[in-house]
Amino acid sequence: MKSFFSQTFLPILVATLWISLSEFARNEFLLKSVWTDHYAGMGLVFPSEPVNGAMWGVWSLCFAISIYWLARRYSLMQTTALAWFVGFVLMWLVTWNMGVLPVAILPLAIPLSLLESYVATVIVKKMAA
Repeated sequence: MKSFFSQTFLPILVATLWISLSEFARNEFLLKSVWTDHYAGMGLVFPSEPVNGAMWGVWSLCFAISIYWLARRYSLMQTTALAWFVGFVLMWLVTWNMGVLPVAILPLAIPLSLLESYVATVIVKKMAA
């Protein structure tokens, strides 16, 4: 019989780590210059203080928890699609509405965020089963 730790906490923790690493790699290595140039063009400095990184960690945890909840009810692909829509599409709509979304990131961010959502869902589905 699986414990709460192995069936709930551990899948959420591993998914959180995956999401955090994926976000960091995408936004720090692949898209950092797009973000900083976009913000500079608005006369702003791209927020990259430690507190911002910590909040992305909280976002990653919340995203992983959401995936865990969705995965208990929906299939792999349904969970991936719902999680991606709620986690990314809604975030992009809000940041675009605020005028701080560099639309130039989307051709790379869309497929990578879909991959991030899919792998996180696989992690949760496999580990929580």
